[in-house]
Amino acid sequence: MEELDAADLQLLRLLGENSKMTVKELAARVNLSPSPVFERVKRLETKGYIKKYIALIDAEKLNYGLMVFCNIKLKQHDKSIGSQFVKDIMLLTEVVECYNISGDYDFLLKVLARDMKHYQDFVFNKLGSVTSIGSTHSTFVMCENKNTYNINI
Repeated sequence: MEELDAADLQLLRLLGENSKMTVKELAARVNLSPSPVFERVKRLETKGYIKKYIALIDAEKLNYGLMVFCNIKLKQHDKSIGSQFVKDIMLLTEVVECYNISGDYDFLLKVLARDMKHYQDFVFNKLGSVTSIGSTHSTFVMCENKNTYNINI
């Protein structure tokens, strides 16, 4: 955090809570005029502190109520196999998050499906076609207690 002052941090906090706040609303909250706030936000975007703006969509309302964390163990470990795995996973729309992890497994996938039948079809027909996978382990989410992308700054 090389060049961030208190106002920058406060802007990041506010935008993390509600990215639809207008420059005028942000300015009122950080006690600055809109023009410097606009410039600060643009700088935070340019420097990569703000990666993008998103809407958190309710998956259940769109009939994607089954959330699964799927642990993946690769057959082999080398750069080309890992890279190809990531490319293959990027094409699977059911996978909404993918992490390269340490421990007993190599990757952790967050998967959204309509129901168990949809997930079964996904595992057999889509994930099963990824040739670099050695084994999988699925954990089904019963209740989501906390979901935030905001960072405690």
